[in-house]
Amino acid sequence: MSRFANKFFLLFLFYFTGAAAHEQLLLVVADDMNTSTALLQRYAMHAGQWARIGTAFPVNLGRNGLGWGIGMTALPRDPGDPVKQEGDGRAPAGIFALGPVFGYGSGVHTAMPYLRATDDLICIDDSRSPAYNRVVRITPKLRFGSFEWMHRDDDLYALGIVVQHNTASVPGMGSCIFMHFERAPGAGTAGCTSMARSALQSVVRWLDPDKAPLLVQVPRKSLPDVARRFKGIPE
Repeated sequence: MSRFANKFFLLFLFYFTGAAAHEQLLLVVADDMNTSTALLQRYAMHAGQWARIGTAFPVNLGRNGLGWGIGMTALPRDPGDPVKQEGDGRAPAGIFALGPVFGYGSGVHTAMPYLRATDDLICIDDSRSPAYNRVVRITPKLRFGSFEWMHRDDDLYALGIVVQHNTASVPGMGSCIFMHFERAPGAGTAGCTSMARSALQSVVRWLDPDKAPLLVQVPRKSLPDVARRFKGIPE
């Protein structure tokens, strides 16, 4: 990782995991752990509890559904539930910080920190690399095998949000998790959460870094646990 990128992500991670109260939340609920579609509902903190913002809209999860990921704090889960692994085709379930926003353009309509996806920006999914699960710019000293381009030949990453999953870069536990444009309605992903262009644009415009937004992504059976943790969210 370049010195600039490393400093950028360390400061971002510190800010969103300890230095600010969380006042925005994206709740993604799937019917079960093996469902590849879900609904996303926005919530904002109001008068000491979480209040619904707007209406829910459909999103797509991993083609194989959900697997419990490594987030900010653990939620209860059943012993037989899948756990997120590299290449398993599952989106991570759990509670995660969000950001930065990224995209192909020089800037977007958002208050969030923005990372432009130029031709030298990649995300490393090689578990053996010291830069595993990092969005970095290619340098001669960077050691890695497999990776994905952040500036793709299509528009799936023309606008996106980094999901802060597996921030400790535990090998094999999943990497390069984003929210991005969908390939088609109902089309599962390799492990990200995708949605319609207009939906993602509205989310990106709404997010405020001063409100330390969260992604809470769970199967429906976990809603009682979410409701106990986040007052105002119905079971």
